[in-house]
This record gives sequence, structure tokens and C-alpha cells, in this order.
Amino acid sequence: MTTATPFTTGAGSTGANNALPTPPTGWPIGSYATYEEAQRAVDHLADNDFPVADVTIVGVEPMIVERVTGRLTWGRVLGAGAASGAWFGLFVGLLLGLFSTGGAIAPIVTGLVVGTAFGLASSAARYGATRGRRDFASVTQLVGGRYDVLSHPRSAERGKDMLTRLAWRA
Repeated sequence: MTTATPFTTGAGSTGANNALPTPPTGWPIGSYATYEEAQRAVDHLADNDFPVADVTIVGVEPMIVERVTGRLTWGRVLGAGAASGAWFGLFVGLLLGLFSTGGAIAPIVTGLVVGTAFGLASSAARYGATRGRRDFASVTQLVGGRYDVLSHPRSAERGKDMLTRLAWRA
């Protein structure tokens, strides 16, 4: 029986979707402060005929970062809700207009009006439920504290040498 690893595919495997999550394997050949730097290192390896199928980028020390994008007010919330509802209503109205035996304008206008009303109502209900506890908009992302580049042991020494030379040139 063959076991699938990040560097091989097990016999009888039907794809990565059947694999259970496993920790990455390999030897560290470089460590970088940002994902972009790790990508640049792997790109350098690829440009120099390194077997990049043996490489894995691992985000270490994961953290959740929430970046505040602005302050929420009733006006902004209702405006965004109305716009979102209007787009959805327009889409539904266009679909109904395609299959309507009568005029196509009435379903589109009805969809816009009803969509806008539902968008206003749903956004007002959601924002009102917070009772002022969250008066800001934000975007959340998962990032690593650092990014390690791992390589299969058979080519790790060569990869480490290549990345060391890259660092000396910088």
C-alpha cells in the first residue's frame, strides 16, 4: 500500500479531495516575513530548474487580522442595502422578463422596487440588531507570522544553496 504525501500520489488515489488534512512535510530551505517573499523564492527556484513540485510554502504562527475599512452610519448601511437589493431585484426582474409573455418592463421595474425594499429592510434589521456595538466595517483575513519554504529531502540541500545565493545577491 502506498501512502499519499504532499510530494507523491498514492496508488488508487482519486485526487486531493479525498485526502485528509495533514501537516506539511519536508526540510526547511528558507523562511520569509511575507507570503510574497516566499513566492518570489519559489519563483527563483522554478526559474533555475529546481523541481518545484517538491516545494511547499507553509504559513507559520497563523493570526487573524481584521482591518477596519470605515465607520458605519445609518445612511451608509441603508444605501448599501438598497443598492444590493436593487441589483438582486434587477436580476430577478430580468429573468422574469425573459419568460414573460407580456411586456418586459413591468417585471424589471417590479423587481427593482421589491428588491430595493427588501434590501433596505434586511440591512436595517441587521444593523439595528447590533444596537451600536459594531459601528464599523472591516475585512478579516488569516495571515502567517512568517512563511517557511519546505522541500522534499532529496532536493532540499540544493534548494537551500540556491536560496542562500539569492539572499546574497539582494
